[in-house]
Amino acid sequence: MLRLALREVRADGRRLLLSSLAVVLGVAFVAGTLIFTDGMRAGAYARAGAFDQHTDLAAYAGTKPLAPSVVERVRTVDGVAAADGELTGTAGVVGSEGRPVLGFTVLAAIPTDPALQSYDVVAGRLPRQPGEVVLDDATVADQGFTLGAPVRIGGSAGPSRPFTLVGTVDVAGTTRDVGGPYVGLAGADALAVTGERGYDRIMVATRPGADRQALADRIRTAAGPGVTVKDRQAILDDDVARAVRSLRQFELLLMAFAAVAVVVAGFVIANTFAIVLAQRTRRTALLRLVGATRGQVFRAALAEAALTGLLASAAGVLAGVGLAAGLGALLSAVTEDAPVADGIIVTARTVLLCLGLGTLLTVVAAALPAWQGTRVAPVAALTDAAVQPARRAGRVQLAAGALVGAAGVAALAGTGETGLVPQVAVGGVLAFLGIVLLGPVLVPALIRLLSWPARRLFGATAGLAVANAVRNPRRIAATTTAMVIGISLVSAFVVGAASAKVGIERAVDARVGVDFVVHGVGGELPPPLAGELAARPELGVVHEHRSHVVDGVELRAAHPALVHRTLTAVDAGDPAGLGPGSVLVHRELAAARGWTVGSTATLAGRPFRVAAVVTDKDSTMAGSPVLAGHVVDVAAADFARLFPTERGYLAEVDPAAGVSPAAARAAIESVLANYPTVNLADRDAHKRMLTRTVDVVLVFVTALLGLAVVIALVGVANTLSLSVVERTRENAVLRAVGLTRGGMRAVLAVEAALTAQVGTLLGIALGTGVAASAMAVVARLGGHFTLVLPWGRLGLVVAVAVLAALAASLQPARRALASPVVEALGAE
Repeated sequence: MLRLALREVRADGRRLLLSSLAVVLGVAFVAGTLIFTDGMRAGAYARAGAFDQHTDLAAYAGTKPLAPSVVERVRTVDGVAAADGELTGTAGVVGSEGRPVLGFTVLAAIPTDPALQSYDVVAGRLPRQPGEVVLDDATVADQGFTLGAPVRIGGSAGPSRPFTLVGTVDVAGTTRDVGGPYVGLAGADALAVTGERGYDRIMVATRPGADRQALADRIRTAAGPGVTVKDRQAILDDDVARAVRSLRQFELLLMAFAAVAVVVAGFVIANTFAIVLAQRTRRTALLRLVGATRGQVFRAALAEAALTGLLASAAGVLAGVGLAAGLGALLSAVTEDAPVADGIIVTARTVLLCLGLGTLLTVVAAALPAWQGTRVAPVAALTDAAVQPARRAGRVQLAAGALVGAAGVAALAGTGETGLVPQVAVGGVLAFLGIVLLGPVLVPALIRLLSWPARRLFGATAGLAVANAVRNPRRIAATTTAMVIGISLVSAFVVGAASAKVGIERAVDARVGVDFVVHGVGGELPPPLAGELAARPELGVVHEHRSHVVDGVELRAAHPALVHRTLTAVDAGDPAGLGPGSVLVHRELAAARGWTVGSTATLAGRPFRVAAVVTDKDSTMAGSPVLAGHVVDVAAADFARLFPTERGYLAEVDPAAGVSPAAARAAIESVLANYPTVNLADRDAHKRMLTRTVDVVLVFVTALLGLAVVIALVGVANTLSLSVVERTRENAVLRAVGLTRGGMRAVLAVEAALTAQVGTLLGIALGTGVAASAMAVVARLGGHFTLVLPWGRLGLVVAVAVLAALAASLQPARRALASPVVEALGAE
């Protein structure tokens, strides 16, 4: 029977080719993910300690900063050769043309003692004293900076100021390479630019022969309570752990997409083996007739599946190498902050795991068709039957499908009430299982329904295609279900992204009612900025968004000229009364505290008069559902007195009366020239900036899920190809009675298009339901999110799927027309 299985593989190699391709693609995704993440893991280990090559010990105080005075005390400890503070933050570089250099800028405090300096210097030297700066070599080359010339650097603490460029460094591929400039300053300068009160850690180089354990104890004593000291190995372990922890999360994300591809491949394989084994009915019956037992037939089929899976898995591993390179290119294209892999690394673990996974997948998927194939009676060898008759879905299956599907729809519909995120996933899975169980009835019915335009257009040709498609309900349902998986996930992300973008835009409209928005890049706005903008005569309104939570109440700085733009209702009082000593209280908080107009509200320990009770567009978008509606608007001057150190990330700016937007923009830009960590945008540009991440995620996810859709389309082509073999004599009869070669191609094209159309529409319906459920959860948790259907993108999904299915019908049509009519009439 083993030799028979080998012969079957050779004999039916062409029939199993497309199913093997599904295994190849599924395994390639898994292999590519493992190879890619192994490369990134190796890169993380290689980069670990890149800036600690000369650090023997390091002192940490958890999340608390280490003051410069602590550094001085550590330097005096016996056995310490050098000690310096280090911190990382963000800053901005003013370019050679007087404009900020684009990209997220990383700033780091560089030790000035050569005993601790571990940078790869390209030109010049590292800073030795305050007032000196080093930049990454790429930024220096792009901007045309020269050594010895001044370069203006600024951060969230204040306006930019000049530093002398003394060197360039290479940080490519390190943790400090995030796609933008790199700035290295002496410790005191780094503290001044970032506004931080202390360092993240203290780096220590020990004297030769010093007992490091005893020295660590002395440093701990000198630094004070709450400080821990780590040796070099612990420092490296922490660096690796941080990198690997982030990498593990990324790997789990990729493996989730790989799992989708594998599941789709499983559906394709199962359907393929069901068709192939059905077409061997007479051959199987003959084996039974000459003495083969059901167990032998079953094991032979599984051996055939195992060999097919092993060969396809080997090809998948090879394809995974190319896919790993493609993943790296894709990440680099969609984001500058892409992980860096240390080459292509193929381990024995990856190879063995992928070979085992592909083989097991194929065997498991073929098990049920193989078991059903053993039920062929020996007498079937004496009949003309070449294929098992199509079996209809049983009543138990249909009843279970109806119950499971209804439960899934109910779960998705109920998430708006419960607000449970896991319920969205459970509802989506149950709804999909309902489609799977109801598929043998649902899919043929939809094909007949959707075929009406084709029948009107193509007449009998479309009728033949419909009859062929619905001839075996289980087969067409399995083929369609494979498409539903990928299309539903793509649709869910497409609809969810469109809904999220509209929600973000509505939130901006609710919060921003001015022409221009000034926002910090990676940090708060510098303290002097709002005052400098307000001092410009071209600008009428300058309002910095600031808020602070006290005793479960969110206090927001408000501007009298802007507050009325976001109000949806005034329950009592007059919002124009907002001013020094008065506040606007939102409806939910007023009801909870019993406050009315004229009442005295004690906030942050100070009394205020309630000027009005209001509801605004943003009253449900507090920091958490607990704070939803518990909001008080305070005059900006009062807020500044209550919380003088509280800074915002965004400021609204409107032109003064009679000033054109162009003149106002020029005035703002003249101020911002000294603040490279601040960007200017109009309201539409601000919306685009906030929604850019959604677009990036959508591109990345769609590209990954596209492989699952490709595998499903392979299943469509596979089913058509095997059906052509099954209908060889029937197609010959049709050609003999006048069906042209073009007509035969049209029959298969319509069949493929209808199959893809039904799978796509079911997938879009399921994906839209999941997205709607997710948006209901978000809306309940607090947000301006509603369901938005991007008809253009959804139509593009349908069009691409149908066109791809038409392309998939070309090879089956070529096979159907390859044999002469007379020869095909004699085929068995």
